[in-house]
Amino acid sequence: MDWTAFRSAIAATALLLSAVSHAQETQRMDQIVQHLVDRKQFMGTVLVARADQIVFHKSYGSANLEWDIANTSTTKYRIGSITKQFTSASILLLEERGKLKLDDPIKKHFGEAPAAWDSVTLEHLLTHTSGIPNFTSFPEFDKLKQFPTPVTELMGLFKDKPLEFAPGEKMAYSNSGYVLLGYVIEKASGMSYADFVQANIFTPLGMKDSGYDSNAPIIARRAAGYTRSGESMVNADFVHMSIPHAAGGLYSTTEDLLRWQRQLYGGKLLSAASLAKMTTPFKNDYALGLAVHTGKRKMYSHGGGIEGFNTLLAYYPDTQVSVVALANLNGNAPAEIAAKLGSLAHGDAVVLSHERKEITVPRRVLERYVGTYALSPQLNVMVTLEGDQLMTQVSGQQRVPTFAESQTRFFLKVVDAQWEFVETDGKVTHVILYQGGREIRAKRTSDTVAVKREIPLPVSALKKFVGTYQLRPGFDLVIKLEGEQLILHPTGQGTDRLYAETADTFFSKVVDATIQFHGNPQGEITHLTLNQGQFKGDAHRK
Repeated sequence: MDWTAFRSAIAATALLLSAVSHAQETQRMDQIVQHLVDRKQFMGTVLVARADQIVFHKSYGSANLEWDIANTSTTKYRIGSITKQFTSASILLLEERGKLKLDDPIKKHFGEAPAAWDSVTLEHLLTHTSGIPNFTSFPEFDKLKQFPTPVTELMGLFKDKPLEFAPGEKMAYSNSGYVLLGYVIEKASGMSYADFVQANIFTPLGMKDSGYDSNAPIIARRAAGYTRSGESMVNADFVHMSIPHAAGGLYSTTEDLLRWQRQLYGGKLLSAASLAKMTTPFKNDYALGLAVHTGKRKMYSHGGGIEGFNTLLAYYPDTQVSVVALANLNGNAPAEIAAKLGSLAHGDAVVLSHERKEITVPRRVLERYVGTYALSPQLNVMVTLEGDQLMTQVSGQQRVPTFAESQTRFFLKVVDAQWEFVETDGKVTHVILYQGGREIRAKRTSDTVAVKREIPLPVSALKKFVGTYQLRPGFDLVIKLEGEQLILHPTGQGTDRLYAETADTFFSKVVDATIQFHGNPQGEITHLTLNQGQFKGDAHRK
């Protein structure tokens, strides 16, 4: 027998099988992204790599819809809060050079810091544990974001606001902290934030298609940003790029972000000690500009969101898998794509919601799951039964039908998410949410769901609430009266019925939200307060 020929045949067969396996993997990755594209939920570029080898790289949709210019592998996207890891690395570089220390109080670098910030350190800012309120959540932000604003003026927006908690006590995401860090970088280096990142990160690492975004210069191959309005895409709101600063002001490409991950985690930028600091979580799985997930497999990741763009960058240190999803369309698709493609790259099976098979579960089983489950202190999941249909509703979101694929595991059709009910000693004690590659346990806090009770109000009492209320520039809440029913119509959205809970407070039966109307001493309605989930905002009558 010719053993040489035999070995050659075996090798050729192995290569063929490898090629088939790779083709199947990339085809499945494309199917997953294309499913979201077909549903008009994603437009952008996706990359998956194992170490330095790119295994999937494809673009979808348009960089500019008005000119019908396609996205490509070299399209530049605003990356939003992925910027924060570049800010974190910049602070660590300056620490290595003796310009600052992570345990420095912010007042050492910002002399106008109020007394309330005396115990706030740079590390608190990096880990979102400073207690400084997030300026992008302020009511005036929508007006502010339209104008050029120096970083010192940005800091003036929040420096006299009270802390939300004692520094280090809790974690609450705050763009304010990263604006402060950008200011510290400028003070310590004597350079603008944009120049420092360019000279110390982008140029040394060969990231030729990355930079600080600006509204004025012509930037070749820069994508336009879009958002959804009902079933249509529209141009995203304007934001002056001086506003996001070190919290979210950068742009990049998929290949440049792969270069970034390979060299950052490969030790080409920071010392081993600095990299360890950057990747060690402090509270809520958050380290320095990075989230660190330690479930099925360790993953460093961060998402980004800015007007017209959403992004997700993930790295699995044990397997050196990188996933980059950059979108010029607002929405959660990049997080879903990154989670699913990351799972596929590790050999996991991924099933899309429309591919799941629904089964019938006896009503007596479904009744056992009814109740309230706490995802967080402010966020509940309410499980109800309507006829033989199990329904779930997260605080502030719509109530949606939930379908069984086993007696304990259920899935949604409106989003790709699953619920699994867990029993302990014969009693349902938890539900686990599987979404975007994460598992979140919610403890059962009640066997019932609090139900709002509707009261009748005469049409004469309802008429005074009719009007248009501005929640923010360009977004109104229109209150109409149709027959004897009060109707809510938000800008660009469908209508919803409102039901009276009291003489001036109304609720929706579709979304977990309430509206309270307020008047002046003359009895005229002047504004309303919308409470939806963790959001609370006032809308003034036009």
